[in-house]
Amino acid sequence: MMFNQKRIPLFVIATILFGIKTYIVYRFMFNIDLENILQEIILFINPFVSAFLFFAVSVWFKKTSRQMKYIRYMALIATGVIFANIVFYRSFADFITIPQLFQGSNAADLGESIVSLIKPYDILIFTDVAIIWYLSRNRLDSFIVDFSRRGKVFALSMSFLLLAGNFFLAEVERPQLFTRAFDREYLVKNIGLFNYHLYDIGINTKATTQKVFADGNEIPEIKAYVEENIKTDQKSDMFGVAKNKNVIFINAESLQSFVINDEVNGEEITPFLNSLTEDEDTYYFENFYHQTEQGKTSDSEFLVENSLYPLSRGAVFFTQAQNEYHAMPEIMGKAGYNSVVFHANNKTFWNRDQMYESLDVDKFYGEEAYEVTEDNSVGWGLKDKPFFEQSIDHLQSLDEPYYSKFITLTNHFPFELPEEDRSIEPYDSNSATLNNYFPTVRYMDESIEQFFAQLKANGLYEDSIIVIMGDHYGISANHNRAMSQYLGEEEITPFDQTQLQRVPFFIHIPGHGKGEVRSEVSGQIDVKPTILNLLGIEHQNDIYFGNDLFSEDRKDYIALRNGDFISEDYIFASGICYDRQSGEQVKEESDDSIDSSLAEDSACTPIKKQVEQELGYSDDLIYGDLFRFMEFEK
Repeated sequence: MMFNQKRIPLFVIATILFGIKTYIVYRFMFNIDLENILQEIILFINPFVSAFLFFAVSVWFKKTSRQMKYIRYMALIATGVIFANIVFYRSFADFITIPQLFQGSNAADLGESIVSLIKPYDILIFTDVAIIWYLSRNRLDSFIVDFSRRGKVFALSMSFLLLAGNFFLAEVERPQLFTRAFDREYLVKNIGLFNYHLYDIGINTKATTQKVFADGNEIPEIKAYVEENIKTDQKSDMFGVAKNKNVIFINAESLQSFVINDEVNGEEITPFLNSLTEDEDTYYFENFYHQTEQGKTSDSEFLVENSLYPLSRGAVFFTQAQNEYHAMPEIMGKAGYNSVVFHANNKTFWNRDQMYESLDVDKFYGEEAYEVTEDNSVGWGLKDKPFFEQSIDHLQSLDEPYYSKFITLTNHFPFELPEEDRSIEPYDSNSATLNNYFPTVRYMDESIEQFFAQLKANGLYEDSIIVIMGDHYGISANHNRAMSQYLGEEEITPFDQTQLQRVPFFIHIPGHGKGEVRSEVSGQIDVKPTILNLLGIEHQNDIYFGNDLFSEDRKDYIALRNGDFISEDYIFASGICYDRQSGEQVKEESDDSIDSSLAEDSACTPIKKQVEQELGYSDDLIYGDLFRFMEFEK
């Protein structure tokens, strides 16, 4: 006999309770899109498979007390993992990765943002843990099972058999799931949250060893790709138009393009930025996309300074801060520019103190450079208006020419703003996040207008170019119901969601007089070559993946970090190819087991393959720290 069959082992009861709980979380707390009955079956099965796998280990403990203790703490730890993912998902509509666990030093700074993501009913996900603890302590005699060696082997074998069955179904549903895993939702949907985390550990280990074995032999292939496909040697008519001018770069927190030239409650949301779209000294790029992933603001900084893609997991600022780069501050420094960053937060947040050194930033003005009080701060710190006001004195003290970056804070989730600072009222929808977004966006708009006036009043305006860029989205897909109400749409499709990734990008050149609204597809990957070319700064022997936005001969697509893309003709999102102008599907997603993104007759296939290649080369440069093997111009 494998075990006493008159009693049900506690690990079986724990598996059932935990599996049911996890499935409920999948269906009601994660926005997981299910396209067919097989996906529903797999989603239902995988939490029970995972639960059986780690609870069945308890049978190998000889002492009953240790069996019970293992089951209790395993239930608690696993539920903690679920809870952490729930809280993270509410903000980012994504699942935690191992590199992000090393970003825990940010937790103290997140403060109220994290608290606002925790709901009173979250306590219910610990219900099964309470039941398991009670049964293992107070009803122990009912669950004591004397497992024979044969029973232990059977439990272990059954665990792996169930896991293999789950993986087989996942491969049927999503071929090449593990080799083409850009989308974490697909992994969770097909193999489960816990197996996804195990997979993530394996991928992170592989990435960590990549630097050790890199020797620079990868560089010629990457350079050949860049020379052939990116066309980095092209110069536009705008080359040198801002030669020797100061650069003032405003990183506009969470600013999305849907607010530009639009209204809420009958009021303009961004009146000043709206005026810039019509200003004769301003270029406004209306189809400019953020390309960040889990690093958000730090990813946008990385994109701007390097014209490399961020990582698909975690933030480069944390995981590869010690690498060598050929970033814009270094290149501009060789041309005589001083580089500074202004941000009223501490230097360790997003590991900036280490990363800025690797990027060759000369000076960082953090929170210690500002007078921050309870009255002039909200949410994440110093309000934008006093931030810009206090920054003017620091800006005046810099040696010219300089490259200065200002990172704002007020328009940050959860979008808090005192009543006295509101110029427009919140929106009215089922999402408090979207409702409060509009007043904080208006406040930021007013702060930028005030900053322009301060630059003029202090004689800093005429000899500078001013760049304004939204760093990433502010409203995630978790608020699509409210967003569809605001946009007057029945629903937010993957096409719509991709279009919502557009962020404003302005280049303001005082006295230029040739500004215009430009409609070409563009993104944050293009900022570095654009600014350097405007300043007339050569950067030979460099490797980057963006184009000068004013160049006529440039690649016609923008890659998103999850493998989706936007081209002049198509948008590829969630495995579907759309016509960019009409929003209609070019090819229906395949009903068979073949990934439609790889269908040879798909209009999106050629660009899709190039996007994957490009993202892979960028990852190779970062994970392998390949710039350490390169010699750049002196």
